[in-house]
Amino acid sequence: MDLSAEKIQRILSKYKFRDVAIEELQKIHRVYPGMRPVTGTYTFSDSTQKDLLKLIGTVPVKYDGRSYNLPIQLWLMDSFPFTPPICLLRPTPNMIIREGKHVDARGRIYLPGLHNWDHPKSSVVGLLAEMISKFEEEPPLSSKSTGDNSNPHALLAFVSSLQINEGGVRHHDQPINKVSVIGGGDLGMASVMSILAKGKVDKLVLIDVAESSTKGGSVDLEIFNLPNVEVSKDLSASAGSRVIVVTANAWSSDQSYAGVVQTNVDLYRGIIPGLARLSPNAMLLIASQPVDIMTHVAWRQSGLPPTQVIGAGCNLDSKRLCHVLDINLNSHKPAWVIGELSDNRVAVMSNIRLNSSQQPEIAAGSNSTKPLLDRAFEMMKNRGQRSWSVGLSIADITHSILMDRKKTHSVSTLAQGWGGIGTEVFLSLPCILGANGSTRLAGVPLGQEEDSRLKESVSSLSNLMTQLRI
Repeated sequence: MDLSAEKIQRILSKYKFRDVAIEELQKIHRVYPGMRPVTGTYTFSDSTQKDLLKLIGTVPVKYDGRSYNLPIQLWLMDSFPFTPPICLLRPTPNMIIREGKHVDARGRIYLPGLHNWDHPKSSVVGLLAEMISKFEEEPPLSSKSTGDNSNPHALLAFVSSLQINEGGVRHHDQPINKVSVIGGGDLGMASVMSILAKGKVDKLVLIDVAESSTKGGSVDLEIFNLPNVEVSKDLSASAGSRVIVVTANAWSSDQSYAGVVQTNVDLYRGIIPGLARLSPNAMLLIASQPVDIMTHVAWRQSGLPPTQVIGAGCNLDSKRLCHVLDINLNSHKPAWVIGELSDNRVAVMSNIRLNSSQQPEIAAGSNSTKPLLDRAFEMMKNRGQRSWSVGLSIADITHSILMDRKKTHSVSTLAQGWGGIGTEVFLSLPCILGANGSTRLAGVPLGQEEDSRLKESVSSLSNLMTQLRI
């Protein structure tokens, strides 16, 4: 492998583990001499860019007794080989990507070896061998000329004589509505069924996390083979999701509350970074308990912007509050439950009527609205949060994101900077949800009692976060 070119040497000089990276590149060349290094500029999901080295070439794949070469490129991060490469298919204009378990609509490749990368046990040579094995099971490319994307043979007389060039990856005009639910317990199953009932989902993946203690009907779901539903134990099956719902909770015998929560934090450490890496543009919707803390933890562990990480929070209570106010008390104005999902949560009302074309705004606390909201809260008493109730709430949030409805939900979000909150803490606040993430409604002055409750929640949640090992 020729690494002597000036451009390559200049890029390699910026790599943190330059000598180890060169040694790894030489190993790749011995086994796959057709993979050649070039320089390029990689654009990350947050629009930042970095000059990096990438490998381009083909991998040999056998399918139905024939041999073919599939074009790929591997972007090597500047911490390579201690960080896994970003792997992409490189179809020509005459080819289309066949999205599957290990390839998303944009051609990005996801494999267990990438998710579990651990150098020096992990290597690109081993990764390419795994890639070949997976592609022989499920060929990832088809030729446009056949008009039949489901026929892997179309791939394939075409690809065998392919010349490698610097062509880009074809982007589909419309991403598929793929949702992944993490956790096979009662809440996970309730979320799956509710999301399916709500419709507008092209593919739904239920990933039954082995470490989670809450087991439900995931085996039955697999047995009855529902359309567009996949059951897996491999996080890589979530690749390319638009929404990822995390319902997993770990069991703990610890006597302290902080110890119980820490068990969930430890569980998250093994799944959240991988989920974010597999679907960097997805919305993470957290439903594990305690939801405000776990949403905060997920945001910290994922590295995603706060607009992409929300918790189910007080959405269910908000829906119930609106129903009571509209049907029973004839207020006909939107209202939301905000704050911590606890006895400290409070109610706020909009200053516009339901079904108005105006963007909703929170009305400032006043003596005229408080008795009405207190009465509605009283009527909501004894309505517990059952799994199917929370599942319906999760489906409601998911639908708003997938359909880009720009609808306002009370979800757990980063509250810092809202209404004078100076601490990094997650609380339920009214947020407009759509395909591009969440946007908080502006903060307003609250009543003295409501403000005191929020401050108490901020203090208690912040104190618990300091006790956790994220």
